[in-house]
Amino acid sequence: MYDALIIGGGAAGLSCALVLGSAKTKPFAKNKTIGIITHQKTSHLQTALFNNVLGLTPGTTGAYILESGKTQLSNLYPHVKQIDKEKVLAISKNTSHFEVRTNKNTYQAKIVVIAVGYTNLMTIRGLEPYIEPHPRAAIEKDRIWLKNTDHIIEDQLYVAGTLAGWRSQFAIASGSGAHVATDILTLWNGGKHIKVHDKVEE
Repeated sequence: MYDALIIGGGAAGLSCALVLGSAKTKPFAKNKTIGIITHQKTSHLQTALFNNVLGLTPGTTGAYILESGKTQLSNLYPHVKQIDKEKVLAISKNTSHFEVRTNKNTYQAKIVVIAVGYTNLMTIRGLEPYIEPHPRAAIEKDRIWLKNTDHIIEDQLYVAGTLAGWRSQFAIASGSGAHVATDILTLWNGGKHIKVHDKVEE
């Protein structure tokens, strides 16, 4: 049983996992089980080139970010379980938790974050009632979003990144994932708002 399971290993999903993982020393988060299903084949990062992102060296590729992000997560926060080479097929909810079924396994989670791409090829069964045309994409691109309020689709079910209705911009998608992570940490912290960042030692 995962306390939080992230679906998608792109900008939003990896950012969410990094922020959640970084809270491991906090009393409210130290015993939480966190996982990320890092399916990335449909990520728009695969062909991206970054010259206009603060903090990234111009010329950095999205393909590099996808791989280095997983390495960063495993090196810094190895307690976050990375589930690779599995594709999510369906998600369902019972009275106490969600069941996430992939092409290989079934996982249980108290909180699920959907952070996959916003193309109409997104075919996770169980999410159909929430799919609508994307509000910030050109109509001819046929993009979708999962209808939500402040990243919340329904209780304990979140969406992050372009699928949450945001534009396809790396910094926006990353920020969306971090936003969801801090909301989950706030929930774990009994509703007291929380943010997690390190400081340079003086």
